[in-house]
Amino acid sequence: MKITAIHLYAVQLPLEVPFVVSYQSYKSIPSIIVKVETDEGITGYGEGVADEHVTGETWEGTYHILKNRIAPAMIGNNPLEIERIHDIMDGLIYGSPTAKAAIDIACYDIFGKKIQQPIYQLIGGRYHKEFPITHVLSIADPEKMADEAAAMAEKGYQSFKMKVGTKVSEDIQRIKAVRERVGAGPAIRVDVNQGWKNSAAALTALEQLRGSQIDWLEQPVLADDIDGMAEIKSKTVVPLMIDEGLKGMKEMREIIRKRAADKLNIKLMKCGGIYPATKLAHQAEMAGLECQIGSMVESSIASAAGFHVAFSKKVITSVELTGPLKFSKDVGDLAYDVPYIRLTEKPGLGIEINEKVLKELTVFQNVVQ
Repeated sequence: MKITAIHLYAVQLPLEVPFVVSYQSYKSIPSIIVKVETDEGITGYGEGVADEHVTGETWEGTYHILKNRIAPAMIGNNPLEIERIHDIMDGLIYGSPTAKAAIDIACYDIFGKKIQQPIYQLIGGRYHKEFPITHVLSIADPEKMADEAAAMAEKGYQSFKMKVGTKVSEDIQRIKAVRERVGAGPAIRVDVNQGWKNSAAALTALEQLRGSQIDWLEQPVLADDIDGMAEIKSKTVVPLMIDEGLKGMKEMREIIRKRAADKLNIKLMKCGGIYPATKLAHQAEMAGLECQIGSMVESSIASAAGFHVAFSKKVITSVELTGPLKFSKDVGDLAYDVPYIRLTEKPGLGIEINEKVLKELTVFQNVVQ
């Protein structure tokens, strides 16, 4: 089998309501969709969602790297030779995990369709039957976040991820307001997205949040401050999750060596796709660390890819891939059974792409042959 053409679509995925995190507010999510064609008539889809604050990549830059560097080098190669595909991409350009993830996902989609198996069967086989879905609360006033959490709890959600990361005092009010409103039952996970900057601020916040029953605290300090994460972990009983500080195997080795986290948030866009994500999960398992599969608020394509990784690994105990639930229009049909996600046995990614919606959301496009 050989790759014969790669179609690139730069799209804007419209959100139902703005998504607000510590560093930016989004009205839509910029994404790059790839469609990889082969000489056997099998087509695979992939996706890359860049984030300047997490991977250092931009939407436009990712598109041009795919168009001018990676896609031309893929033509004529066998998409089933995943390790070789990654070796070629790594030889072309350092970093750029989002662009590489798009190709990686499309190749796995082709692989699954070729042998008529879902992707999770290619990377270890299905382990989990279902995952509960966590509702993500973007940054707002304490009362508004509490109201949203209460409404979602009535719909069956039993866990909430709170986006914070502004002033510590304001964030404390937000967390306490949500806990008071939903009661002691639901899990509350606090994601700071680097917003508290340093370990001193994080430890101060945690001291004031005693009794708030935080399930875990995610990335309170700057991404490169592994020592800060280690200090927080050594001085609190609240489990600590690292996100932006974990990109690939280099950071994983340092995190393990310094005992800098209790949990790891693996994202396909940070590490380069399904193949490297499975490697990180294996490293985590050897170190005795639990993992989550997260996302950059992706469409059904990359969200499905993340779920396939999660469903195949015992060490992955939670997921946060809720992009399709936040969009007013999506290019795929990934189905949720809220408040759960249960994958089908369809081959590849297991989703259908709506070409009409894809073209409607496309801002610019190209084909490489």
